[in-house]
Parts: sequence; structure tokens; C-alpha cells
Amino acid sequence: MLKASNIHKSYGNLHVLKGVDLLVEKGEIVSIVGKSGAGKSTLLHILGTLDNPDRGELLINDQSVFKLPSRPLAQFRNENIGFIFQFHHLLPEFTALENVSIPAYINKNSKIDITARAKELLSYLGLSDRLDHKPTQLSGGEQQRVAVARALMNQPSVVFADEPSGNLDSESSKDLHRLLFQLRDDFQQTFIIVTHNEELAKMSDRTLVMKDGLL
Repeated sequence: MLKASNIHKSYGNLHVLKGVDLLVEKGEIVSIVGKSGAGKSTLLHILGTLDNPDRGELLINDQSVFKLPSRPLAQFRNENIGFIFQFHHLLPEFTALENVSIPAYINKNSKIDITARAKELLSYLGLSDRLDHKPTQLSGGEQQRVAVARALMNQPSVVFADEPSGNLDSESSKDLHRLLFQLRDDFQQTFIIVTHNEELAKMSDRTLVMKDGLL
């Protein structure tokens, strides 16, 4: 489903990624761990097509993504990739329903289909009574679940999560971990997660250690 081959990335004289290879199958939850500065987030941004490698190839669903021009690449990203970050990045002026709907509006889906899909996701995540609440009216755990729903809106092939529970309390963190595995079990959703959370790493199908720019 996702195959990265010989990924290199440098910033000036700093060689951050030194030939990373990675193969992830559909329905897998793969955690990437390692010390600060090892290149985990850099790799995640490249796998998520938010940054370009200096060298190497990335295939997602057999599409060599970095061969796409910028506009088709942005469209491919919106349709095939979801993101969950440590800080949820919800738009404060929008409701939970509106925040979740944004990726589908970018994809120019019909308003009726968008609203139905967003309500379905929020209900699945236990937020059916929070549709019209803005982020400041939600708890930290609820905000992150809205962010999860937004990531799933366009039924992506893979969701990338960068320290998704890093800004949550212990109980909300456990709830989020259970949710990720429930999504995998119910929908065969694929996740690639950068995390320092040992519990989440142990629960994953595979845990890969990044050291000195290599997995």
C-alpha cells in the first residue's frame, strides 16, 4: 500500500534521512520511535507528501507521488492521506461539524454527502451531541477526536499521526489509542504514527526505531 525506497533528506550540511526504506500494508498500524532529532517527523512529512526528499521514491497505492506536478499532488494528498497532529489545528471559528467537513469541501463533494459523512464520523466517535460546538467548547480529548474525524473524512488510504496523544491527559490518551485500533479493526484503516508513548508503540503491529537517519 505504501512503499518508500532510499529516502534521503538534508538541510544544509545536516544529512537527516540517509536512505530510509519502508513498506506498510493496508490495515497496519506502524509506530516510529526514536530520540529527538533522529529524523522521525522529517520522514513523516515526506511520507505524507508535505515535503520532498532529495532522493528516493515513494509509492502510495502504486502511484509514484513525487512524479506528480504540484496541483495533482495536492489533489492526491487530499483524497488519499489524512493527518493527525499533536495540536489538533482545528479552526476556532468553525463548529466541529464544519471542521470535519473541510477536506471534503476542498474535494468539491456535494454538500448533502459531506454533511452526512461528517455526522456519521462524529457519531461513530461519540460526538453526535457536539456537532455545533466550537473547539473552545470541547475538551482536549473531544478536540482530538474531531481532528481524527477530519483526517478520515475523505476515506484516506493512510493516516499519518505525529505524537497524536502528546497533548492529552492520561485517560484521554488511552481513549485515543483504543480508538485508533478500533478504526483499524472496523475499517482496515492504515496508520503510521510517530510517538514517544511506549504504550501506543507496544500496541502497534510493528514498532520501528529511527536512529541516525535510518529505520
